[in-house]
Amino acid sequence: MLARLIEQSGTATVTVTMMPALAEKFRLARIVGVEFPFGHAFGMPEDQVMQRTVAEAAVQLLREATEPESRLDLEIEWPIDDRTAYRDWQPSEPSPIVAQNIRRRAEIEAKRASSE
Repeated sequence: MLARLIEQSGTATVTVTMMPALAEKFRLARIVGVEFPFGHAFGMPEDQVMQRTVAEAAVQLLREATEPESRLDLEIEWPIDDRTAYRDWQPSEPSPIVAQNIRRRAEIEAKRASSE
């Protein structure tokens, strides 16, 4: 991971991630774990309080971590249920690769239906 290379150059890093267990497997120096939807590591758009809380936790971990591979999991609850948050996170128009996968899935399902 990029954080490890930056650490090797002598600059301290903190990784804020929705997958802290995976980050631990990469043995990153400092990890802040959040249970937020992908793409929103620091919180909800326009929610400066939530974003600042995450940023301050990262700075605190940077300042106070005394052991390598330190981890801090934040107990901040995402204010929207997961299904709605995931749907809201999706763009109104799928990316080219997602559109291709949708077409491919439809083709596979059509082949299955015709062979039954």
